[in-house]
Amino acid sequence: MFRRSILTLPALLPFAAQAQAPAIGTAARPLRVGVTQGVHAQTFEKVREVLARDGFITRGIEFGDFIQPNAALAAGDLDANAYQHLPFLEAQRAQRGYDFVPVGKTVLTLMGIFSRKVRSIDALPNGGRIAIPNDPTNGGRALLLLAEAGAFKLRPGADHRATVADIVENPKRLRIIELEAAAIVRALDDVDAAAITGNFAVPAGLNPLRDALARETEQSVYTVLVVVRRADKDQPWATRLAQGYAHPEVRAFVETTFGGAVIPGA
Repeated sequence: MFRRSILTLPALLPFAAQAQAPAIGTAARPLRVGVTQGVHAQTFEKVREVLARDGFITRGIEFGDFIQPNAALAAGDLDANAYQHLPFLEAQRAQRGYDFVPVGKTVLTLMGIFSRKVRSIDALPNGGRIAIPNDPTNGGRALLLLAEAGAFKLRPGADHRATVADIVENPKRLRIIELEAAAIVRALDDVDAAAITGNFAVPAGLNPLRDALARETEQSVYTVLVVVRRADKDQPWATRLAQGYAHPEVRAFVETTFGGAVIPGA
């Protein structure tokens, strides 16, 4: 009898552990959300504060690049992330095979073209250097914005997937310098202009509405999403997180804190 009890006990332990696992969104098991530094981290902190009032506990994990938050989500080190727009998500799914889906919207961080050397796109010098993000979707996003502003022309039909090879008319022989998005602000003094997304521009004191030579409009398709693994899309905690970003207090925080350079998306 004693021998039988010893043999069956290990088989019961996984079930007991599963039954005792704390619910996600509690103090014992906060909902883990990946965000990039700056605007997204600040916005999430307000979401965290609002949700905590109802006893829903979250924890933000900050990243300094655009690749690691998705890698961490795939590895199970995060439950969700809130830093990427749909074109970037689609590119990541295609390139890396991530089975992620959006469950809500956060904010739109406007991209602007900034310069400390000239005051207009027309004033860019012959052979001038323009820094753009080196990730595929934000790089294409920057090229579209520069083309719309008259810096050069892209091939007909070019979209957010555009690359430097899609430039078909470049009368000033402008040179495109591709850099990590987070590093472009630091390189602004070394180039003639730079395409910078709002999440990096605003913390550096650059306002797309006030300081940019050209900027996106509110109709941009680059609103940032709340993203989870597909298996979790119907989880109550995913809905709670998305609702947090849509809360009126969070919307008001975004509007007042960033002076119109960041737009509530939810």
